[in-house]
Amino acid sequence: MWFVAINSLLGLLLSLLIIAFFILGERKILGYSQARKGPNKVGCLGLLQSFADLLKLIVKFKFLGFQSRSYLSLFGVLLLVGLVVVYCSLYGAYYSISGERYSLLWYLVVTSFASYSLLCAGWGTHSSYGILGSLRAAFGSINFEASFMSIVIYCGLCWGGYLISSPQSLGPLCFFLSPVLYGVLLICILCETNRTPFDYAESESELVSGFNTEYSGIFFTCLFACEYIVIFIFSWLSCILIFGGGLAVVFILPLHLLGFMWARATLPRVRYDYFINFFWGVGLPLCLFSFFVSLVC
Repeated sequence: MWFVAINSLLGLLLSLLIIAFFILGERKILGYSQARKGPNKVGCLGLLQSFADLLKLIVKFKFLGFQSRSYLSLFGVLLLVGLVVVYCSLYGAYYSISGERYSLLWYLVVTSFASYSLLCAGWGTHSSYGILGSLRAAFGSINFEASFMSIVIYCGLCWGGYLISSPQSLGPLCFFLSPVLYGVLLICILCETNRTPFDYAESESELVSGFNTEYSGIFFTCLFACEYIVIFIFSWLSCILIFGGGLAVVFILPLHLLGFMWARATLPRVRYDYFINFFWGVGLPLCLFSFFVSLVC
């Protein structure tokens, strides 16, 4: 029990440290893509900008009487934080000796709760914009889960089990058998993390941030940090699923993170009906076709 807790804590701290510099790198790339400089004042070359922003958000405080949120929103934030802690524990268990036989299936269990946390966080704000943003984000997560579940089953059949450390000896077997699934998985990750071009929690017609519109201070910090931690965890997980981990994580994980930055800087938001039609009319049939091919082979 203590060993699992230590793994969770170390995984969470490592993820937070990586996310701090990932946010800084994203702001730098967004700045240069718009012909301007990014953060460069706090610390050497702006390296301490993320820590300064964290301190500013933590010290912000509003009295309970001025809050327009309910306890349902607090439950949604805590549920999202709990899901991220479980993600970090699974991430830490991969690099330890405490492997679990069905560890890959735990990712399916945790991702299924993500839509509930988004709904609670949006519904509890008592804001129409927050509710609309949470409904779009939650429905996007449902679309993601169908394709992601098929990809996980496909990888499990290729490995002969659902132990996440199994592909270390197989290498990029899943990629060679079906490289198309790699592209579908990348699109699924963009959908799950509510990132461009699938950031449907936000809407230009409403000019708001989405389901986190009414949040500030430590609550907004938790939502903001959880989003980026999920980006890192799923980018790492895609390297494990498709390329088998090992040295592939060292070379491909930075490319995935750069892909998130590039997508936010360049891609426009896809129309919502195109997004739905792609996942249920293209993505899911591709996953099922690869699934049946793996059964035959």
